[in-house]
Amino acid sequence: MRVLVTVVVAALGVSAMAQPAQPPAPAAATAQAAAPMRIYIRGGLKTHGPGQHDYPQYLADWSKVLTERGAVVDGSLHFPTPAEIATTDVIVMYKGDAGAMTADEKATLEAYLKRGGGLVSFHDTLCGPDPDYYSGIVGGAKKHGQVNYTLEAEVPYTIADKGNPIMQGMSDFTITDEAFFLMTWAKAPGIKVLATATMAPTPSAKGHEGEVVPQIWTYERSFDGGPAYRAFVWMQGHNYANFADARVQPMLLRGIAWAAKQPVDALMTVKPPRGGRGRGGV
Repeated sequence: MRVLVTVVVAALGVSAMAQPAQPPAPAAATAQAAAPMRIYIRGGLKTHGPGQHDYPQYLADWSKVLTERGAVVDGSLHFPTPAEIATTDVIVMYKGDAGAMTADEKATLEAYLKRGGGLVSFHDTLCGPDPDYYSGIVGGAKKHGQVNYTLEAEVPYTIADKGNPIMQGMSDFTITDEAFFLMTWAKAPGIKVLATATMAPTPSAKGHEGEVVPQIWTYERSFDGGPAYRAFVWMQGHNYANFADARVQPMLLRGIAWAAKQPVDALMTVKPPRGGRGRGGV
């Protein structure tokens, strides 16, 4: 009997050793890293002449730009509903006077920020009727209706923080666009300035020519006790062509990724379409 038991045990041991090792379950961090970035583009109706403030065109063009880089993109020309941004990592806003919100819209935005959702703001998105309130959302705000712009003029950037990953590889350069100078700034916390510009001597900027004003910045704060959220702001975008400028677009892609709390280079590479290998893919 002892011999039989020994043989059986030995056989079971050999059998167990012969089984291939099971691969470890993927780590949660790996699964999270593999998840696509979820972006909501908040656009609006076009407000200016040809080639300027083209919010609908941005929604169309950048939905493609971001999708090609692996993001899952949604968007609209209206303020998002809570359901539309329930799983969003970052809201990219290019819409005139976005600081003007109803009480319900404010509540939706504040709930989104309280869970740590990110924001990106371009050009006059940071305008509205209550700059004291809105500066606490994106770090700086402009009063709607105030003469506060250089209009068609050179915007000469001085990179203030070359060590910031959003500005990697960038040096001072100039574009033709529009800059604002009379800003209400958040104080606690304050913004982190990435680039400034000297105000051009245009008629609308009379008395402010030569002033040096932040034009690109980041802002981080905790809203109502929630996890800290991130905001990235590029004040330009008056001339729509500047979104495709080879010096500007990579910075914007890095800023969007940063605000989404993803690696800053996450959107820098065009990726193969998901779910297929060409037209006949599965």
